[in-house]
Amino acid sequence: MKVIADLCVVPIGVGVSVSRYIAACEKVLSAAGLSTRLHAYGTNIEGDWDTVFAAIKRCHEVVHEMGAPRISTTIKLGTRTDRPQTMDDKVRSVEDKLKQGH
Repeated sequence: MKVIADLCVVPIGVGVSVSRYIAACEKVLSAAGLSTRLHAYGTNIEGDWDTVFAAIKRCHEVVHEMGAPRISTTIKLGTRTDRPQTMDDKVRSVEDKLKQGH
């Protein structure tokens, strides 16, 4: 099953800046072959359910290996069975409606 997820990984106990941990997680997602889109408060991920969740698990492992004693993660996700959909499709649909004045 395909899934589009929004992932926010927050290492705890590592200080104020967490960008190096997020960069490490981004590398994990990329190595898994997933389509991603980094944004200010997380990452959108598109791919096969099992691949996405295995990569999220690996993100936790890597961030812990980097010294984070604790991690808080928020995941939002959606699936469809009626038709294939990508992150770009979802954004384009809203942009089209904005152009049409809806």
